[in-house]
Amino acid sequence: MIKKFKYNLLSDAFNKKDIKEGIKVLKSKKITISKITRNFEKYFAKKIGAKYALMTNSGSSSNLLALSALTNPLNIKKVPPGSEVIIPAICWSTSLWPIIQNNLKPIFVDVKIDTFNIDIDKIEKEITKKTKAIMIVHVLGTSTNMTKLMQIAKKYKLDLIEDTCESLGATYDKKKLGTFGRFGTYSFYYSHQITSGEGGMIVCNDLKDYNILKSLRSHGWSRDTIFNKKYSKKYKNIDDRFLFIGPGYNLRPTEIQAAIAFNQFKRLNQMIKVRSNNRNKIINNLKKNKNWDNQFEFVMIDKKIKPSWFGLPILIKNKKINKKKFLEKISKKGIENRPIISGNFLNQPASKLYNFNIKKNDFKNSNDIEKRGFFIGLHTKKISNNELKYIVNNLLNINY
Repeated sequence: MIKKFKYNLLSDAFNKKDIKEGIKVLKSKKITISKITRNFEKYFAKKIGAKYALMTNSGSSSNLLALSALTNPLNIKKVPPGSEVIIPAICWSTSLWPIIQNNLKPIFVDVKIDTFNIDIDKIEKEITKKTKAIMIVHVLGTSTNMTKLMQIAKKYKLDLIEDTCESLGATYDKKKLGTFGRFGTYSFYYSHQITSGEGGMIVCNDLKDYNILKSLRSHGWSRDTIFNKKYSKKYKNIDDRFLFIGPGYNLRPTEIQAAIAFNQFKRLNQMIKVRSNNRNKIINNLKKNKNWDNQFEFVMIDKKIKPSWFGLPILIKNKKINKKKFLEKISKKGIENRPIISGNFLNQPASKLYNFNIKKNDFKNSNDIEKRGFFIGLHTKKISNNELKYIVNNLLNINY
């Protein structure tokens, strides 16, 4: 049974035109990748500030493509098996598993308590001769200090993958997140900045990388890539529409998803503004309420960051509040909530399957965020006074 909330992570995600564009594709009966998907990819790349964009069936698949491209045989400077990849301890499962799935070793780094993003000052001591890449996670619409991160990546010649699934549209020093590194990934899941229900995107700036991604996305064949001409000449007896040149998956989106996401993406800036205003209203009303007693802390934003809020991340400050009981109570009151991503992933049972060789006391902040952190939704429509009052009253009037 699906629980009904009075205040969801996101409500009314689709407007009439979104639905209309999806129905239009259904009526055309051409629901696999076609013109709309390709046009959306080009438009997305241009607006984000990347040379190439490739749509996928999810942000998780985009992460898988990024790591698979690094280890792909078509990549002349491919990352060898056993290489190390830096990743923050506060991450999503499919930020981590593509590292494992590509025979690489994750090296976890703690995060900063006031931003929830990776602690730049702790990265360098984890770098060894085996370190080949950094898998950064931009948390809930913000980022770490990208200037310092890029200096580290350049100094040690590390590939940077930006998991921007929660931060579409955010900028650091006026540059879009997801465009600093070799690959940037995005998600169009339901509660994200834009949504097509499911769906994602991956961007890059190198033509060969783009074509490797394209081959990986579609079974490992050479169709519609720069590799097709070379291999079709060499393998003349094989239909050049079905030349398989390496490993691959089927991670393609549908034309329906592209049509909906494309329409939403055109109003991304408007929705970012609304979410930001809703966040400010909730925080301001909490702090002005007579029951406010510094119960909560909120994420600090670097002046160089223009956030694209996915949700409203909160740290419980009052030691009298038991987080588990508190979240159970606000859930019963109808306020949907989530952990900060998945907490410290090293505490998840799935992490026990692999010997990550870590010391839990090295992740003080990640553990603290898991213990005290949660987030509630920020909607893409202006929050009503009734909603505002309901949220504030129920967050502050819970009997601890």
